[in-house]
Amino acid sequence: MMNDTKEELISKLDLNSYLEEFKALFARDKEIFLQGDSNLHFKRIHELCEVEFPTMPELSNLDKALVHLSKQGILHLDEIFEFVKIFRYFEKLKKIKLGTNLDSWLQKIEFVSGALELCLNFDEKGELKESLDERLVNLNAALRLKNESIIAEFKKFCYTKALMPYLIDTQIHLINNLEALLVRGGFNHAIKAKIIGRSNGGGFYIVPLSVENLQNDIEKIKNQKEEIYYEYAKNFSAFLAKNLPFLKFINTVFDLFDHYSARVLLAKKRDFEFVLCDQSTDLVLKNFAHPALKNPKSVSLEFKKQVLIITGVNAGGKSMLLKSMLSAAFLAKHLLPMHIKASESKIGTFKEFDAIIEDPQNVKNDISTFAGRMLHFSRLFSRKNLLLGIDEIELGTDFEEAACLYSVLISKLIANNLKIIITTHHKRLAMLLVKNEQVELIAALYDEELSRPKYEFLKGTIGKSYAFETALRYQIPPNLVSEAKKLYGEDKENLEELVGKNINLELELKAKLENVEKKEQKVDEILLSLKDQKEKNEQEFRTSLRNLEFKFHKAIEEAKKTIQLKDTKDKQRSLNKANELKKEIILPSMEQNEELRVGDFVKYEKIKGKIISISKNDAMVESDGIKLRVPLKLLKKSTPTPKISPKTSISVAKPTNLSVSLDLHGLRSDEAISRLDKFISDALLAGFDEVLIYHGIGTGKLAFAVREFLKTHKSVKGFNDAPINQGGFGAKVVRL
Repeated sequence: MMNDTKEELISKLDLNSYLEEFKALFARDKEIFLQGDSNLHFKRIHELCEVEFPTMPELSNLDKALVHLSKQGILHLDEIFEFVKIFRYFEKLKKIKLGTNLDSWLQKIEFVSGALELCLNFDEKGELKESLDERLVNLNAALRLKNESIIAEFKKFCYTKALMPYLIDTQIHLINNLEALLVRGGFNHAIKAKIIGRSNGGGFYIVPLSVENLQNDIEKIKNQKEEIYYEYAKNFSAFLAKNLPFLKFINTVFDLFDHYSARVLLAKKRDFEFVLCDQSTDLVLKNFAHPALKNPKSVSLEFKKQVLIITGVNAGGKSMLLKSMLSAAFLAKHLLPMHIKASESKIGTFKEFDAIIEDPQNVKNDISTFAGRMLHFSRLFSRKNLLLGIDEIELGTDFEEAACLYSVLISKLIANNLKIIITTHHKRLAMLLVKNEQVELIAALYDEELSRPKYEFLKGTIGKSYAFETALRYQIPPNLVSEAKKLYGEDKENLEELVGKNINLELELKAKLENVEKKEQKVDEILLSLKDQKEKNEQEFRTSLRNLEFKFHKAIEEAKKTIQLKDTKDKQRSLNKANELKKEIILPSMEQNEELRVGDFVKYEKIKGKIISISKNDAMVESDGIKLRVPLKLLKKSTPTPKISPKTSISVAKPTNLSVSLDLHGLRSDEAISRLDKFISDALLAGFDEVLIYHGIGTGKLAFAVREFLKTHKSVKGFNDAPINQGGFGAKVVRL
């Protein structure tokens, strides 16, 4: 068990709102954590993401009902109907093809004899069907007659001449679940009735004695119905108690599928992905974004060693990076979806998580900040397979002393194989630990031109704090900042400048490496294109050769016929035909079709570029910084790609040739929603009041995204599934 409770850890990692959103998707309240074989759960969740499945019914907790049955108790019909809802859902689910793993699991669910028959006794609202018992039919008929009689009695009294002077109004009031009239004092001369209440205006709420008698009759009928309901509840409870092991099993299975369902619904709603933890302790994140952030910059990084020290500018995102890394590992451990490129990410398995983020000092625990952190550290040395996050590690004491102390403590934790993420404003600790081969460095970056943090990170270097620059940005007078720099010292300022230059050089090197990688990618593309062209040329050559051989053979054979012919005219005709066949043969030409000069834009198949020099038969062509020599005969003139200058004018024109339907098949959710948004705007401008949207069925992600978008669009009056001949479940008719 981790030092912090899971609730405290969730709060420290800012995951509360995300998990509240997730829990709202459960069919019934439960713990968010999924127990069991993660690999099997992952396969089932992945299969469920690819299909549409029926919405799970809302359900109450049945633990008390199961205990009650184990003691031969009798359940209320409402409780019995909760089990019926489970039976009905799995009966429906077993008929759907969900995927290999899910299907094999669901097929193992075998209903006990009588379970599905029990479902037939209830309607969709959970009421016992009237047709089950003739007594219920008769009692319900009697109940309807009594209610009609009450209505008739009230109407009679409302229009009785003797009572009308006393009536305050002719409405029927519901007081303490009883229907009553509102009258003035003195009514007893006109009607026999019972007073059941007083109004604020001094009136009396009365129930006429004839109506009271009818209400008593209704109560008797209801009691008789309850006796019948009790009989059935007793019989149904006896059946359920007899099959208690099956009920416990199906109840557990329902909760497990509820876990799958909620995860898949959230993944489809937010366009999130799942990552399955492997057996390493690596953290490789690609395009991860913390779920608490709105419009965040995604994070991509590799953390394969034991310690990661994050340094650099204030308010540069160091703490959020720490929380993001811990959150990614936490979410992956519990198979919760996240904003990440799963195919290029890798997250290891950690038994425990711990976070030293907040200041432990408060009035209740009577402990200082530094003492609280030392107490927390003292409990770490016996921990194993732990992912630990420490924010602002030197908080609460002298940073020089803290750096020396923490360097020793961290070294000890490294020896215990803990995985640690640290943030700090100071460079001292990083300088002490950087020699350890299990320590990685990463720096938060600062935009010196715009004088603000970039919220980006550079691996392999110590960051600069930019405290003076931050002070100026927040309107601290320049003369005070200048005085502070003098106190800071020229040597330290030079060191800060050196760190800044080092970061800039690292960034320049990174940019150059990216440029080289782009060129390498371009070279690979060119080589692949040349390879394809070579194969294409060889294929064309073989085809041309076969065609020429066939045509020459045909002409020669025609000429040979003349030898066998005796008539001179026939011989002449045959020779003429042979000559015609020969003339039809066009030999391939390798002559240059057009004159090329230095500076001309040319293309060779898919490769486009500019001629920078020409030799006898070849030309040197430059394409995206890559130079290659190509025979002149293989080049064709091309036009340079025109550069479109941006226009600043804005105009809103009524769209022309706009279709009343939009096809979104094959698009990602975000791209589809963007197109749908524009289409609706154009449709409104065009004056359409109804349009058709094709989204298909597929995995259900796109259909879900379209539904959610249409629900929130202010200009959409309503929508529903299209008729079968217009797409059915795979399309929506939208009213504007």
